[in-house]
Amino acid sequence: MGNNRDEKRADLRKRLIDAAEEQIAKHGCASLKARAVTAQAGCALGALYNAFDDLDTLIMHVNSRTLSRLGETLQSARPGPEATAEDVMQALAAHYVEFACKNRLLWISLFEHRPPEGQDIPDWHRQEHAVLIMGIMAPLKRLRPDLNETDLALRARTTFAAVHGVVLLALQGRFVGVPLASLYQEVSALVSAMTRGAHLASEN
Repeated sequence: MGNNRDEKRADLRKRLIDAAEEQIAKHGCASLKARAVTAQAGCALGALYNAFDDLDTLIMHVNSRTLSRLGETLQSARPGPEATAEDVMQALAAHYVEFACKNRLLWISLFEHRPPEGQDIPDWHRQEHAVLIMGIMAPLKRLRPDLNETDLALRARTTFAAVHGVVLLALQGRFVGVPLASLYQEVSALVSAMTRGAHLASEN
């Protein structure tokens, strides 16, 4: 009996996550409505709050799935063992751009969603965001062997933020954003500039 109840709850949670993911992919997380999610999942409105604490928690689970897919995408970006550090950085950036373009609203939800004031993001979800930084650490270490682990982690965050900012402004259609037709080229140029700068910094 207990296993059957657990299986039903797991199925309900999956259907709700699937429905919320589809809604976010179409309309963005800011427009997500509980009634639309439960209607698509084929359950009563109250069932959502039996499966998740609230709508924000459901969004976190959708974002968790998106982070997992993004992590797999970045992992597949790694070129062969003879690749230079810049080759690795370029591959990571290109795959990041591709994922963001193909999953625009789900990707934006990773950074747009904020829990209500006074509610902290759970540790399990914070830790999942490490996938955005981890892949940068190894090639960056090759470029900057002089940095200790603390400074290396900080520089990896800065490197990610630089690429992410260019992609975000472009996908949001901001006036200062680069045209989408030039996005891959401009991100590649940015990565080249950063890797050249890293080489020079390590030599000084």
